[in-house]
Amino acid sequence: MSAAVTPLVGFISSRATRSAIASSSPDRLSSLLSSSRVCWRPRSRTSSRLLSVSSTSMGEEIADSAMDAVQKRLMFEDECILVDENDKVVGHDSKYNCHLMEKIEAENLLHRAFSVFLFNSKYELLLQQRSATKVTFPLVWTNTCCSHPLYRESELIEDNYLGVRNAAQRKLLDELGIKAEDVPVDEFTPLGRILYKAPSDGKWGEHELDYLLFIIRDVKVEPNPDEVADVKYVNREQLKELLRKANAGEEDLKLSPWFRLVVENFLFKWWDHVEKGTLKEAADMKTIHKLS
Repeated sequence: MSAAVTPLVGFISSRATRSAIASSSPDRLSSLLSSSRVCWRPRSRTSSRLLSVSSTSMGEEIADSAMDAVQKRLMFEDECILVDENDKVVGHDSKYNCHLMEKIEAENLLHRAFSVFLFNSKYELLLQQRSATKVTFPLVWTNTCCSHPLYRESELIEDNYLGVRNAAQRKLLDELGIKAEDVPVDEFTPLGRILYKAPSDGKWGEHELDYLLFIIRDVKVEPNPDEVADVKYVNREQLKELLRKANAGEEDLKLSPWFRLVVENFLFKWWDHVEKGTLKEAADMKTIHKLS
């Protein structure tokens, strides 16, 4: 954004306005921000919260030149569910704010997330490589699908973790083209919850209370290139070799921090239950494992 642009007086409060600004070119942004002082009303974690920011910090939020247009839209339109360390909902905030390390550290923002582990009928695990345009952890390999339930009625349902399972079904379609009827919500088995914090690149990071969902289905996969760079099925030995290469720094191969935590703490013993058909026996949804 040009240093010559002076702030604008007003409120930017509607989704449509924010979306338009987030997808604007630098020249368009300059024309939008051509008046006096701006007060930015984010999709805040409480309905009454109003955050005033300078034109500099606002420019960082709405005109990050390194951010892909699709990811920028998701960052501003998606509202994550804020929780405390006991997984009690305490509010909501934009995906953007929830992944800024400065915000995470200053306000201890913790949001609800999920990680899907999808196995085929040969008990191979589907992995994805995150796209190069992802804001956090681009091009790392991770489990089948990792995302967030959003602050909306269908994904806030606590009963039998239905809100999280609804979100998982939605994102499997968004990211991998897996149709909802191929992954019924009642087929997901919630096995546990982990709480972790992980910086990505200094500016961005994660602080999540992550639900671990397992499902065994044969599905047709059509990856969305805005979200996914590559996919592969692996058996246990192939995953161990992937982990070895990542640890050795071979082939510039990297694993997401949450996937690594699950692999190192739970995955291989849970894989036994996948093969035996006894997943529900492994479930522990009372404990929130704090991992680092």
